[in-house]
Amino acid sequence: MRNRLNNASSQALTLVALSCVSTLGVAQEAFEQCRDRISALAIDRGVSEAVVSNVLADVQPLERVISADRNQPEFVQSFGQYLGVRVTADRIASGRALYAQHRALLDRLAATQGVPGQYLVAFWGLESNFGRYLGNIPVFDSLTTLACDQRRSRYFTDELINAMTIVERGDATPEEMVGSWAGAMGQTQFMPSVYLEHAVDGDGDGRANLWLSAPDALSSAARYLGSMGWESGFRWGREVSLPDDFDYTVAGRDLPKPLSEWRDLGLMNVSGERVPALEVEAALLVPAGSDGPAFLVYRNFDAIMRWNRSEFFALSIGHLADRIAGAGGLNRPPPQGEQLTRDQLRAIQQALADSGFDPGPVDGVPGSATRAAIRAYQASRNLVADGFADSDLATQLGIN
Repeated sequence: MRNRLNNASSQALTLVALSCVSTLGVAQEAFEQCRDRISALAIDRGVSEAVVSNVLADVQPLERVISADRNQPEFVQSFGQYLGVRVTADRIASGRALYAQHRALLDRLAATQGVPGQYLVAFWGLESNFGRYLGNIPVFDSLTTLACDQRRSRYFTDELINAMTIVERGDATPEEMVGSWAGAMGQTQFMPSVYLEHAVDGDGDGRANLWLSAPDALSSAARYLGSMGWESGFRWGREVSLPDDFDYTVAGRDLPKPLSEWRDLGLMNVSGERVPALEVEAALLVPAGSDGPAFLVYRNFDAIMRWNRSEFFALSIGHLADRIAGAGGLNRPPPQGEQLTRDQLRAIQQALADSGFDPGPVDGVPGSATRAAIRAYQASRNLVADGFADSDLATQLGIN
């Protein structure tokens, strides 16, 4: 739906985006003007006036939503911190027990959608702690707040109207629609657009209820992952060991190679055997730098990242799925070191740009372009070119 805007709707969205500012300290009047513009746009898109009035009449801007958007854990935690609070002994044990409890359903989903059950349970675990925590923020408050914020106004305006469509269809009431700060809902934390496209009835009661039904949530997750190109018969990736003199400039999701080439570069499985001489493509990730674990990731890793664009999230899903299936811990656990602040990362990005190494947007988010720029800078200084941003890098760049 969000990619099918007519010209009038596009112009209306532009007006919304131009009028939307951060709710931190903004006057209530500005928020109400933004809400009124979105109301008109929703009606233009086919949502009834009754539903628009019902869901938007009492929405309020939430400062904690904007704060959460600016401080997402992928941006403010190290990989070791991120993984450590998500792949826990309790979550592994719960995942194994729930895998056994829902084995018949999970086997059917694996046969029809091609996604093995341990991955579905891993998503279930990371998104809502197996349905134990669904979020506590009214979806229409969170989505309206974000739609009336400059950073991603167009995206969240679309999601807000999609949420209205869910109410229009009779799938849920506004009161039932509580979720995360970003408007993600249910045991699989689907955004409204994903709900509309992929939510299915898994328990046969005639309704896709992602809040209360584990079979509905698991079935919907399988359908969603299948739609994102999951390749049956392949895993997400694996931990590997690197030789002592490894050239880290070949690491990164944008630099895949056949396994046969990684074998020639000396990569070993953690069991001590060389990686197989196959033509299956894989990319190398070193999320904690040269002091942490290394992973070869395959195409199914890309499917996981279409669910959530965080490499930390995707690595945690893969590792948790392996643990649920019976695997042990990482051969080389990541250090728990402190993550740099976003201001520090912005300073590093600016220093790289000033030195002729393009880090992409100077936004405090260490994405693939920033990691590539760091690797190039490190290589130019004969340093270990692992692309990892830390306090040592900041010092080398002259940042206090």
